[in-house]
Amino acid sequence: MQRVLRHDRVLVVSGLLVVVILSWTYLLTGAGMMQAMGDMLMPMSMGPWTLGHAVLVFAMWAVMMAAMMLPSAAPMILLYSTIARSKAATGELVTASGGFMLGYVAVWATFSLAAAALQYVMEQSALSPPMMETTSAVLAGAVLIAAGLYQWTPLKQFCLRNCRSPIEFLTAHWRTGVRGAFVMGFRHGAYCVGCCWLLMLLLFVGGVMNFTWIGGIALFILIEKLAPAGHWIGRGTGVLLMAWGAATLYSVA
Repeated sequence: MQRVLRHDRVLVVSGLLVVVILSWTYLLTGAGMMQAMGDMLMPMSMGPWTLGHAVLVFAMWAVMMAAMMLPSAAPMILLYSTIARSKAATGELVTASGGFMLGYVAVWATFSLAAAALQYVMEQSALSPPMMETTSAVLAGAVLIAAGLYQWTPLKQFCLRNCRSPIEFLTAHWRTGVRGAFVMGFRHGAYCVGCCWLLMLLLFVGGVMNFTWIGGIALFILIEKLAPAGHWIGRGTGVLLMAWGAATLYSVA
């Protein structure tokens, strides 16, 4: 049994690593939205939004969410895999971890659709050039303050508790079968979106394809979810975001 569990963990970790590495590779090569200009990647001039361009933007957001969120979801997916194998050994029908991960990714794909739509609205309103940060200091300050305030809300803390406690989540929400695995992954993904949706909107402040911001937000989410004092780190960061936003608004007052 121990040999089987180790084998399963290797497969799950390998699968996660492949998806994350491929996602980051896609982003770092421009995600179809950037072009090489010397040693730098610069936004491509896309012109009017077409169906093809909209699909490309959605794909960019979906891959970005996978690259940023799957590392922080790895402990939950690994624990699910271990419990699923254990239950299978006692005769209970379970599914592979792929079903759970697919449900998780489906939630972030839905968020990506909304983010792509928001990007369209911002570009059409001249609030943001393609793939770059917002041109409105007022909007940037408001988003920073909103993200900071949200770190202290009961909804944020409720969602974060569910993300930080894999055993409690699986105990409360365990389901069997293919549909059950997908539903569990989807529900866990919904808690993660509840935790991080305003943090993801900070990409419109620093730049949608700004890799420093992408990596920084992803690292913060990982620390907030996995570090022993992650919830206090999140609240402290909220104070810093509010101060940053207030300073931004003051600079244009």
